[in-house]
Amino acid sequence: MNIPVIVRELKKCTQKFPLPLADTIIVEYGRDPYLILISCLLSLRAKDAMTIHVCRTLFARVRTPYQMVKLSRAELEKVVYTTGFYKTKARVLHNVSAELIEKFGGKVPRDKDMLLMMKGIGPKTANLVVSLAYGQPEICVDTHVHRISNRMGLVHTTTVEATEDALRTALPQRYWIVWNKLLVMWGQNVCTSRFPWCSRCAVSGWCKKVGVLKSR
Repeated sequence: MNIPVIVRELKKCTQKFPLPLADTIIVEYGRDPYLILISCLLSLRAKDAMTIHVCRTLFARVRTPYQMVKLSRAELEKVVYTTGFYKTKARVLHNVSAELIEKFGGKVPRDKDMLLMMKGIGPKTANLVVSLAYGQPEICVDTHVHRISNRMGLVHTTTVEATEDALRTALPQRYWIVWNKLLVMWGQNVCTSRFPWCSRCAVSGWCKKVGVLKSR
């Protein structure tokens, strides 16, 4: 599979697509590790189009963990309500912010393993934060990356965790960070979970269409 060509074609074809949430945060607020982390936590089990509005509302009031812990739980729940699971998310945002203050002086650690030790932060979030905030090569695997990587035949896995491990071998390291961004945009707009737009796909010639029974 010609990964360099696939990446080049996807970069070309996704130029006019809406950016994934974390990339939008970087465009609007800069490469702030804390804001990237908070936006990732808010995006769990929520659509980017909804989450970005919540992030903008929240970041108009809160930009640091110190400001976050001063916001009452009730106020925070109201702000994040539309992302779903608002009570859990408000609790996680408070707890993560408090732990950042207590253990790291209010700074988001660069170390992935340190992030994973914090309750509420999983591999997807940790990988996205260290790669986008600090430029460290990591592979962030969400439902789009998992689905499309398997659909292409690049990997043959059944879980997100297994896909991350497999991609570390299948992808040259220089593409680890950009793979998530490109496949999220492609998955949201073309290579959808049901009835993908294979007729519009610029990389259809490299895709084995594993599991695709019907397409458009």
